[in-house]
Amino acid sequence: MSLSVPARIVVATRESRLALWQAEHVKARLEALYPATKVELLGMTTRGDKILDRPLAKVGGKGLFVKELEAALLDGRADLAVHSMKDVPMVMGEEFTLACVTAREVPLDAFVSNRYDSLDDLPPGGVVGTSSLRRESQIHAQYPHLAVASLRGNLDTRLRKLDEGQYDAIVLAAAGLRRLGLGERIRAVLPSEVSLPAAGQGALGIECLAARADLLACLQALNDAETAACVGAERAFSRALAGSCEVPLGAYAEARGGRVWLRGFVALPDGTRIVRGEREGEAAEADAIGRALADDLLAQGAGDILAALG
Repeated sequence: MSLSVPARIVVATRESRLALWQAEHVKARLEALYPATKVELLGMTTRGDKILDRPLAKVGGKGLFVKELEAALLDGRADLAVHSMKDVPMVMGEEFTLACVTAREVPLDAFVSNRYDSLDDLPPGGVVGTSSLRRESQIHAQYPHLAVASLRGNLDTRLRKLDEGQYDAIVLAAAGLRRLGLGERIRAVLPSEVSLPAAGQGALGIECLAARADLLACLQALNDAETAACVGAERAFSRALAGSCEVPLGAYAEARGGRVWLRGFVALPDGTRIVRGEREGEAAEADAIGRALADDLLAQGAGDILAALG
């Protein structure tokens, strides 16, 4: 059966430099696959982009980056929305679906500093900037002598604040820096044992209305099965533990010959209590692996941590 490819596809995207890179990347891939289709971008400023004076966890979480794009899908202004998977809420409205997940960039965190080579080199009281409770809890747990300060804004804004001397170092997703050609700013890529990534970090997801069978069929060519399985396990784990910006939680799965190895943790923001675990299974059972690991952590007392955060 031949594909029914739309003559025109409008892609909704945030207007930050990184979001536009991601949307242009998807646009180029669609144009290469379907040269007769006209692909256009619809740039939008989301509420998450506007609120920069408070931590995301205090103003509604990363879903603030998605809601306006979803509204454009609902009212027909756009056909697709491109997201960093770590920004996509764990529970989506039933009218929406993730049509595909593209091949993952480096999923790890990056240490960025103008004066120091690693977290180990920072002096007592050194200030590390991050917008993430996940990163904050892990830094506190392993480097209790360091200070962690909130860091908001797009990638360029965060780097500017570092360059102005507001922080001794900042921690960012390595994927964003590499995608924007800023890989030279990375002093060290933090091993997952030091900073376990966020669910979906480094992967792009394409969202559309669940009813758009034509788009779902077209977008399968962009789906990377290994990445989709890993991200699926990570999101199932996070979803089962009500993971959001308000919860210091990490989840990272790696594909190994048709199998998925998933590690996860839940912590208090100050790092004084962390519950960790890991699970492995067939890639086809990715969701079940994530749920099973969440159950393991709950059995170890993760529920007490979540209750304390509530």
